[in-house]
Parts: sequence; structure tokens; C-alpha cells
Amino acid sequence: MNGPSATAPGVVCVFAVAGAPPDPGALASAAGHEEGGPLRVLPADGLCLVVQDVPAASFGEEALAERLNRPEDLERLARAHHRGVAAAAGRGPVVPLPMATLYHGDASAVRAVASRRPVLESLLDRLRDRTEWAVKVHAAERAADASAQAEASATGGRGYLSRASARRRDQRHAHGKALGEAEAVDTELRRFAVAATRHRPQSDRLTGRRTPQLLNGAYLVNDADRTAFTRALDRITADGRYPGVRVEASGPWIPYSFARWDEEPEPAAAHRREAPA
Repeated sequence: MNGPSATAPGVVCVFAVAGAPPDPGALASAAGHEEGGPLRVLPADGLCLVVQDVPAASFGEEALAERLNRPEDLERLARAHHRGVAAAAGRGPVVPLPMATLYHGDASAVRAVASRRPVLESLLDRLRDRTEWAVKVHAAERAADASAQAEASATGGRGYLSRASARRRDQRHAHGKALGEAEAVDTELRRFAVAATRHRPQSDRLTGRRTPQLLNGAYLVNDADRTAFTRALDRITADGRYPGVRVEASGPWIPYSFARWDEEPEPAAAHRREAPA
């Protein structure tokens, strides 16, 4: 939990920081956490916080820790957090705060944000007219892998061991080739982005795929360059240049990955080239 621990009534959950008040209608129609009150705007030294009063019984440190360890509760908390951030983003850039950013009352929240005002204002300027795109690259499934189990049960002896050894070499080669293709995808997309970052690849349990995730990237794209970025994605997925991988993209999103004030995302490229038509 960020900020002071929530152990008494009067807990305030902060969703996002904006440079201007969000649309009142959007704010009134948005629902934050089920247990809390309506979303509201809290002025903070020239900035605007979108906040919600929430009960300490559900958002105290111990109660919250238990909820975060339950997958169904974690999903509800994450969805509520996104609704609050989206409500804040109707009239300009926002800096989403980490999920479950909690303070003892309005004054504590305002002090915490005011102490970081220069960084937050810089981030708001940086995120203006830009959105995030998520790109996940997985190794492609190979027909030879799917038939390996059947071959193992139907053959035996020295011949099988030799074929198994050759198959392992092929798999290592294919994996290395797929890694190279994932790097090429990343390099190409960075040409059309102002910044990029890599998240930890998701496990097979989370992706539901048999093949490993090789790249879990996020790209910060100028709204003016959106068409060029999506065309690059279309070329990557349509022209067969990278047969060893499968590329999945989604967006545009609020730029969560680039709104961290405690770390600087890497530049997309030292010198951006002009995007092809």
C-alpha cells in the first residue's frame, strides 16, 4: 500500500493526477471501488486528483493484503482502479497512480502529491497527445513438436534416441531464431514510438499458450503517428517476414507503463527515422 497505512476511517484512495478537472459527467457516471463513495476531484496545488472515500474495514493494511492475495478480489480491485483512471482522463493527460494508493484523509493526499508536483507536471507534459500500445510476441507452435509425443510411444531404441537428440537441436535453433525475430519486431516498432519499455514476459500459466512469450513490450506513440505505428504492425503480421513468432497487439491505452515517476523509460531510438508512407 502506498502512502500512510489505512487503519482508521477516513481513508482516501487516489486513482490519478490530472492537470485539469475531468469531465463532471464522466466522473459522476463512473464507478470506482464497490465499497466506496462517489468519485470526486480533489485540488492539489494546481493539479487535480481523482479520489474516492473508501472504508478502512475493506482497505486497511491487513484487509487489503488479504484481498490482493485472492485472484477474484485482485481482479475486481484492478478493474475499479482502471475505471477511476479512465474517468480522470477525459480532458487531457493523466498520471495513473499505483493501484491502492491510499492516504489518511484529503490533507495527506494533497501533501503527498504537492511534494512531487514538478515531476508530475513534467510527466503530464510528456504524456500529452500520446497513448500506449501493448505488443506481445510468442514463439510460433511447430508441427514437429505436436507430433513428438506420438513418435516417442511408437518408436524405441537407438534410432529414437538419435532422432530425439536431433529434435532438441532443432528446438534450440528454432528458439534462437524466434528470439531474433522478436528483437527485430521490437526494433521496427521503436521507429514509430517516442519511448518503449519491456515488462517481464508472462508465464505460460497466465498466457494460456504452449509456447513461451518472448517479448512483452509497451510503446508510447504520438497520436499523430498512430497510423504509421498501426501500419507497421499490419506489415509485421501480414507479410510473413517473421514466421518463427506470433505477434499480438492492443491499444490505444492510457499510458500506464510510462507514468512512473520513480523510473525513466528507455528512449525508443537514439535517432528516429521518418516513417514510411
